[in-house]
Amino acid sequence: MQPLEAFPVDARRAIRGVLADIDDTITTDGRLTPEAYAAMARIQDAGLLMIPITGRPAGWCDHIARMWPVDGVVGENGAFYFRYDHQQRKFYRRFAVSEEQAEENRAKLKKVAARVLDLVPGCALASDQQYRLADIAIDFCEDVPRLATDAIDKIVSIMEDEGLTAKVSSIHVNGWFGDYDKLTMTRTLMDECFSIDINKTKENFVFVGDSPNDQPMFEFFPHAVGVANLENFSAQLDHAPTYITRGEGGTGFAEVADLLAF
Repeated sequence: MQPLEAFPVDARRAIRGVLADIDDTITTDGRLTPEAYAAMARIQDAGLLMIPITGRPAGWCDHIARMWPVDGVVGENGAFYFRYDHQQRKFYRRFAVSEEQAEENRAKLKKVAARVLDLVPGCALASDQQYRLADIAIDFCEDVPRLATDAIDKIVSIMEDEGLTAKVSSIHVNGWFGDYDKLTMTRTLMDECFSIDINKTKENFVFVGDSPNDQPMFEFFPHAVGVANLENFSAQLDHAPTYITRGEGGTGFAEVADLLAF
């Protein structure tokens, strides 16, 4: 990974938008700092799209789409996108699966969650689980003492044995039925909301992330950036971003805004 300052100036000038994970990328120690919030606003004020791509739940993403300085949000690791058009006062929602399928999946996910909680001491359902529509989130360090790596690996193994897609973030193991991920729903959002073919224009967008579940985005975007705390997961990365910031979390994210919002 190269330092962020190595990002070529000509490439910076061609950027049309910033996509970013939230936990430990935009946030710092679980909080949205004034510095990071202002960085999102600066990105928008510079005429760039600002779109969080997160594992956080639908309930949170409804608020984010309406209240944050963003142009849309992908949530629950690609289960949906939400976008609020402030001029038209219209809320757009798009889901990866039908409501009927999602309801059936939720019943099965509850059983998988119960099995994980029974077999992996010390883990817990994420405190935001009640706001989720499409996945289960197992907390291994957000509101519980951090679990050992082998315990996290066991959570992943149980989910995969049950037929779930399982991804490890900086705080949760998320599991869901389906082959979608952050990248697939990002493609859909960009096409349907902005008439942008991300496959043809990926060099015009920056993705910022911090953990292994961001790897599809790191691999896809030539100008992917990791905030400094991504180095905590270096041994677990098959696909690393091109650049790395000096600061962690929201401070690193603000570095990206400083670089692009000129």
